[in-house]
Amino acid sequence: MHIAEGMLPLGWAAAYSGVAVPFLARGIWDYVRLAAREPSVRQMVGALTAAVFIISLLPVPVPITGTCSHPGGTPLAAILAGPWLATVMAFIALLFQALFLAHGGLTTLGANTLTMGLFGGLVGYLVFRGLRRLGLNLTWAAGCAGFLGDLSIYVGSSFQLALAIHGTTPWPRVWGVIFAAYLPTQLPLALLEGIFTGLVVGYVAARRSDLLVRLGYALAPLQAPVPEGGKPS
Repeated sequence: MHIAEGMLPLGWAAAYSGVAVPFLARGIWDYVRLAAREPSVRQMVGALTAAVFIISLLPVPVPITGTCSHPGGTPLAAILAGPWLATVMAFIALLFQALFLAHGGLTTLGANTLTMGLFGGLVGYLVFRGLRRLGLNLTWAAGCAGFLGDLSIYVGSSFQLALAIHGTTPWPRVWGVIFAAYLPTQLPLALLEGIFTGLVVGYVAARRSDLLVRLGYALAPLQAPVPEGGKPS
């Protein structure tokens, strides 16, 4: 998903960066609000940001697109801390990867933040919340969210690349070709990310369900607060 430096025209790159700014601002505001209400969120956000950084450093090159396939980590981050804060985590991870590891690029940082952070996080978050409201088990809901959130990252990246390089070819056709190029590597990675996300959310719910309730994202609107040490379904 790391769109490389120079793959997007500067006009498109600047536009994506501008679109990303309000979501990053909202994420920072969420962090300040959550940290004031629940101080332990600082440690969780640090751990999740590190997880996003490491998880997205497992790239499988996709030569036809000028980018690579890899897990995102942001669906998990969004389930535990909200989609806007997950966007900030993605931005931080992508910035360090671009500066020190030559993954992605600085001009494409806004575009990559939108796909990995906003698309992956928001889709994962909405899928998780929707499935929980339908009564699906916590672990299964998180697993489905991880799988679909991961794939949504590549739907977004394919769209960005198609708009930039389609030329005289209709962009939907170019989008289809690019997305199809991702699928052989991304489908198994998305499945693994779904399994990983479900297991981690289940583990956190079993160990610190009280924290999830107080954060107000994973459980609070769906059931009554759980006593510390309690285990949600």
